[in-house]
Amino acid sequence: MASGSKRYKAVRAKVQPKAYSMDEAIKLLSQTGTAKFDETVEICMMLGVDPKKADQNVRGSVELPHGLGKTVKVAVFAKAEKGKEATEAGADIVGAEDLVEKVLGGFMEFDAVVATPDMMGQVGKLGKVLGPRGLMPSPKVGTVTFDIAKTVKAIKAGRANYQVEKAGLVQAPIGKVSFGADKIRENALAFVQAINKAKPSTSKGIYLQSCYMSATMGPGVKIDCEALRAL
Repeated sequence: MASGSKRYKAVRAKVQPKAYSMDEAIKLLSQTGTAKFDETVEICMMLGVDPKKADQNVRGSVELPHGLGKTVKVAVFAKAEKGKEATEAGADIVGAEDLVEKVLGGFMEFDAVVATPDMMGQVGKLGKVLGPRGLMPSPKVGTVTFDIAKTVKAIKAGRANYQVEKAGLVQAPIGKVSFGADKIRENALAFVQAINKAKPSTSKGIYLQSCYMSATMGPGVKIDCEALRAL
C-alpha cells in the first residue's frame, strides 16, 4: 500500500488522533475498508509483559463466534486411525512421515497445522520451516492433540491464534469488513476476553496498554482500553 495514495489519504483523514470506543472504531472500519476486495479486520494490542520470560510468553487461540471469513487449509500429521479421523473431520492434507518429507521438500500449501503427540518427534524436524511462518504445532494453542476431529473442525470454522511478539505486541485477524458491525464486535470482544484471561500472574502494572483495529489497507484506529480491561 502506498502511504501517499489518494485512497489512503482520503480514509486516513476520517480517523482522528484520539481513542475511540469499540463501537465507534468498528463504524470507522466500514468507512476505511474501501479497497476493491473484502478486507480483513485486524486487532493489535500492546501488553505489559516481557516476552523474554517464559512465564510471560502469552500464547493461545480463541474460537471466534463468526469465524474468520476465509477458507483455511488444514494439514494434519497423524497416523492410521487418527489420520482417517482427520480426513473425516475435513482436513485438507493428511500424512505422517511422508508429509514431513514433502514439507521438507518445499510443500507449503496450507494455512494451519495440527499434529498428534506421537508425530512430534518427526514434525520437530520442520521447526525451521514452520516456525518462522507461525505454523509449528504447539500444545499451548491446542494444535498438538489426539482430539483431531474437534481441533480440525474448530480451525476450519474460524479460530484465531495469537502469540505475543518481542515488543509486547499481540495481533490477529478477527474477520472481514463485510461481516458488518455486530459480527465484528462479537469477534473482537471474544478476542479481547481471551487475551485478558491469558494474563500471566507475574505481569505487573497495566496489562492491556493499548489497542488498535484496522482493515487490511486502512489506517489503525485507536480504541479506548478502559472498558476492554474490564471484559
